[in-house]
Amino acid sequence: MTQKRCRISLSQISYTFHSIQQNSPNIWTQGQIQKDPLESIPIKESIISMNPMVLVTGGATRLGREIALCFASEGWDVTIHYNKSRELALALQSEMAGLFPKIKTQLLKAELSSEEGVTELFYNTVAHTGNALQCIVNNASLFEPDAGLDFTAALALDQLKVNLLAPMKLGQCLANFYLENHKAPVSPLQNRPSIVHVLDQKVFNLNPDYFSYTLSKLALERAVSLQAQSLAPTVRVNAVSPGLMYLSGEQTPENFAKASQVNLLQQAIDPKDVAKSCYFLASTPSLTGTTIKVDCGQHLVPLARDVMFMVDELFAQKP
Repeated sequence: MTQKRCRISLSQISYTFHSIQQNSPNIWTQGQIQKDPLESIPIKESIISMNPMVLVTGGATRLGREIALCFASEGWDVTIHYNKSRELALALQSEMAGLFPKIKTQLLKAELSSEEGVTELFYNTVAHTGNALQCIVNNASLFEPDAGLDFTAALALDQLKVNLLAPMKLGQCLANFYLENHKAPVSPLQNRPSIVHVLDQKVFNLNPDYFSYTLSKLALERAVSLQAQSLAPTVRVNAVSPGLMYLSGEQTPENFAKASQVNLLQQAIDPKDVAKSCYFLASTPSLTGTTIKVDCGQHLVPLARDVMFMVDELFAQKP
């Protein structure tokens, strides 16, 4: 089997992007990536931008939205990837245009469960940003309930594709892009491009719920060091490990209000703190192979099950 690798030069990007648009009009509707002309930024204008660019997967909602806003507030242009949240992505783009008029944003729709979809997402990002792409935050995640006794190979594989393989492929693409286009050694004082993976405090505080999801995040956590070694010195690789920040699955607001206090600091985790940690990792040249736990100490409170299933028991024990 021939291994597929992302080897992309700026000249290839220009040719490939225009060739796709002119000669393959149906590629955007065949399952991997769809692009709305109203959401794009002219190639020449965006390539000459002097701002660094971040690609945030799953960037339209929840934590991804906070990450996009945080980087924009620091002067970065932002590419917001989405899959099913187009209206929310458009609303965020409009909001950011009002808040940060000097910042460029673009929206890209892609399905991260296929290698082709991930590669096309990267192609289209650099087609509009060129060398400005300095960071990819792998925030998008598939989160489905199952257990060790009932998981299926199909569901486990779906989550591995989105939660593990897509981040690995985007890292490969970023490293090969800079290897092809930046032959000169990087100055020690210059910030290298980086990857930031979004983990889950569960990987440091195991319980058996969400079995396949947890397996995928465990693999991603181990990959932080391995990918950092593999892509050095071209690309830095780091991660954040947040705790409970948003309603999960069928969780009720009442359950969430209590569950969000089950950590050492007994307070809800502010998603803005996680976003700021992502920016810190992206903007600090000396960091690679590092994970920041942004969870108010939740990973130090072991539970037999996911916290949402333990709330009644935990609060019944309180005087």
